[in-house]
Parts: sequence; structure tokens; C-alpha cells
Amino acid sequence: MSSLIFPPYVEKGDRVIILSPSSKIDKSFLKGAKKRLKSWGLEVVVEKHAGSANGTYAGSIKQRTEDLQNALDDEKAKVILCSRGGYGAVHLVDKLDFTLFRRHPKWLIGFSDITALHNVIQQNGFASLHAPMARHLTVEPDEDFCTSALKDILFGHFQPETADAVQTSKEGFSYVCSGHKLNRKGTAKGILRGGNLSVFYGLRGTPYDIPAEGTILFIEDVGERPHAVERMIYNLKLGGILERLSGLIIGQFTEYEENRSLGKDLYGAIADLVKEYSYPVCFDFPVGHVTMNLPMINGAEVTLETGRKEVKLSYTIQTLT
Repeated sequence: MSSLIFPPYVEKGDRVIILSPSSKIDKSFLKGAKKRLKSWGLEVVVEKHAGSANGTYAGSIKQRTEDLQNALDDEKAKVILCSRGGYGAVHLVDKLDFTLFRRHPKWLIGFSDITALHNVIQQNGFASLHAPMARHLTVEPDEDFCTSALKDILFGHFQPETADAVQTSKEGFSYVCSGHKLNRKGTAKGILRGGNLSVFYGLRGTPYDIPAEGTILFIEDVGERPHAVERMIYNLKLGGILERLSGLIIGQFTEYEENRSLGKDLYGAIADLVKEYSYPVCFDFPVGHVTMNLPMINGAEVTLETGRKEVKLSYTIQTLT
């Protein structure tokens, strides 16, 4: 087991590129994100089509691909911030050239639909950041926990100003969260991978699917009906993914009606699907379409310790560049 290659940490004066690879965005959030990132001492470049619109998308496929390719190729950039998710990143995954990116790797930031791009980045051997995007950086205050955590990871500090849920050490840092009655106790090491379940599911069986062996998988989703979530997790079960994992983190499933159509609540249905496996399983982890959306380093080596009262997700940083 080995972590993926980490892009360099940023320093003041480094370049961040903001772009919109999926749905169109309110331009006020582009301005807000730019302001927040500049306050960190970073140079901020907003790509040409970041504020464009083509139907529900932030520009045509050609325009969005052009912006992302330009960002991947930029030798001075250290970070690519995706402004929002929605839908549309899948249009770009097979159109990208990583030749220059491999020489000058950079952090890709985003979640939701950006899961598709995380998978592509990982397929090319690099870690990336499943983390809040432009709206969060615009509307949340300076002391927001997830904003501080994102900043500290990017700068390699690992000491968020609000440390209620973080422990730091010479070896790395840990998120410490409340437990859940459905948690399966245990400890496991693995490579952290995951993101939005629907997007992850849509790439199953493609070159951009993620490997199951040695993976601690985290999943979240928004607006999906319980039976649709169950169907997707059955796919992971029947496809042999679940049995090969090292651990499983169930994040936030939001904006759906808990109508107990499955005969139980959603978490209960998921718990039944994974009860035969021996690895640790964590429920209600703070990641997803919520304000408390902890930055997760896709491709990092982690240790997951789950209990009924507490969950600890620890990142190892000795190998970071």
C-alpha cells in the first residue's frame, strides 16, 4: 500500500486557478472565492469561461475542456479550484492531456460532480482534495472550520485555527468525530478514495473507476431517493467492490425524503448491505453537501478507527512532497 503523489504545498504568492468544469455558477461566488484566496496571499486567476453559461452548463464542452486543459498545463499554478459541481465534468474526462501536469502537478479542489475529475487525477497517479468550493469560500466566515482546514492542508500546516475536531502530531493530523450507533468497531489502514456516490457509480467499469483493494472508501450524495442509493450500493456489492475494501465511510446523504420505502431508514439499509464484512464502517461522517464538509485528501494513506462513541480518521504525512 502506498499513497499517491502529493502535489507541492503552496506558499504565499503561488497561483490558484478558478474554473467551472460542470454547471454554471453565480458570478458573485467567483468573486467571493477570489477574494478569500487572495486574502491567503495567493495569486488568483479566473479562467476565461468560468462565468459562462450554455444551458445549465458553464459553457460548451469545448470551452470547459479548454479552461481545464489550460489550468492543467499552467507551469506556475499550484491549485485548481473548481467553482461548483452540478453536472458536466464527465464530458471532459476523456479529453484531457496530463503530460505537462505530471511535470508540474497541482492540487485539484472540489466535490460533488468534481468526483469525476478526482478519479481522473488519481488514475494519473496524483492525490487531490475533495473539499468545499466557491460558494462555501464566499459565504462562510473567516473562522469557518472547513475553510481553515482547507487552507492549512494546502499550505502544509495541518493546524486549523479551530481545533475542536482535529488532532495534530509530528506524523500527521486526524479528524475526530462523534460516533454512530450503526458503526462497526475496528481499525484499518488504507488509501482514502471516494466522493459522490452517483458520480462514482457512473464511472464503474471504465478506466476511471477506482481500485477496491487497499481502499478506505467514503461516499456521500444529495437528492437521491433511498432505493436509488441502495441500488448503487448493491452494484458495489455484486461487483465485488465492497468485499475488497479495507474500510468504509458513509458520509452525508441530504435533500431526500426519508419515507422508509426500504422498510427502514437509509443508514439502516446500508448497514444491512455491509454487515457481512469485517472491516470498520463509519456512519454519519461530516462530508458531503453540508456546511461541515471536511476536506478529504483523495489518495492519502490513512488510518480509520471507528467506535460507537468516536471516529478518528488519521492522515500520515511522512511521504508528502
